[in-house]
Amino acid sequence: MPSESRSSLLETALAAARAGGDETLPHFQRAGLRVEWKADRTPVTEADRAAEVAIRRVIQARHPHHTILGEEFATANNERPAADTEDTPQWIIDPIDGTASFIRGVPLYGVLIGVVIRAQPVIGVMRFPALDETVYAALGSGAWHIRADAPPSPARVSEAPSLADAICCTTSDDYFRQTGTRPVWDAVRDACASTRGWSDSYAFMLLATGRIDAVVEPPVLHPWDAAGAIPIIQEAGGRWTDWTGACSHTRPSVLATNARLHAPLLQIIGDAAHSSERRPRKHQ
Repeated sequence: MPSESRSSLLETALAAARAGGDETLPHFQRAGLRVEWKADRTPVTEADRAAEVAIRRVIQARHPHHTILGEEFATANNERPAADTEDTPQWIIDPIDGTASFIRGVPLYGVLIGVVIRAQPVIGVMRFPALDETVYAALGSGAWHIRADAPPSPARVSEAPSLADAICCTTSDDYFRQTGTRPVWDAVRDACASTRGWSDSYAFMLLATGRIDAVVEPPVLHPWDAAGAIPIIQEAGGRWTDWTGACSHTRPSVLATNARLHAPLLQIIGDAAHSSERRPRKHQ
């Protein structure tokens, strides 16, 4: 794919992320915000839907023949992740990643946009409207970080050399309990210097900008959680895989690191997961 085409896609992604983020701000920390619950018991608000509409509008105006997979309207439009053989770019969008944070007035929610071609995420943008902070990347062009109106600066992962020096994040301990993978998080927590719950896409942004060293998520993620983050982590010098070591935006578990810590964490996760599987189960 020509580099100028990727430049065009990145320009659209940045514009769409800003448009979506702008839609969220009038609703953020607003009294009386109405919260609904989807079938999977995750929250959704009018801000989520308005942001996705705004993002789709920008993309469709510039690239009318591309396909779009979005969190809030995916089921209604019968959309799916693109096949490995599809050359047409697919946009994968999460209008508010961290709705639970958003509805509680916590400013760590993000707008995520990824572009996937032949099952490979090639463009990623993560914008944090309440913080006025953005990280973005196109494969082969580096990762970049913008704060407010400052010019872009390179985004680079940390140089933490060992787990004894590492800060590792996850969205919530609850997800490990719900998925029966709590021993994995226990093992990761015991191996790292420190763990934190700076959650959702915010943790991926902290990883890409060198402020933490690893992110571990149990098998609960969707394509829109990962597609925008993968190119950013990779171009910032990090590594992204699932718990088996495979890299795909459709894999539900995640290990994202500064690359130096990937092999030891992958070993710890694998050992803990296998140990958990071998434990005898109580009769119900």
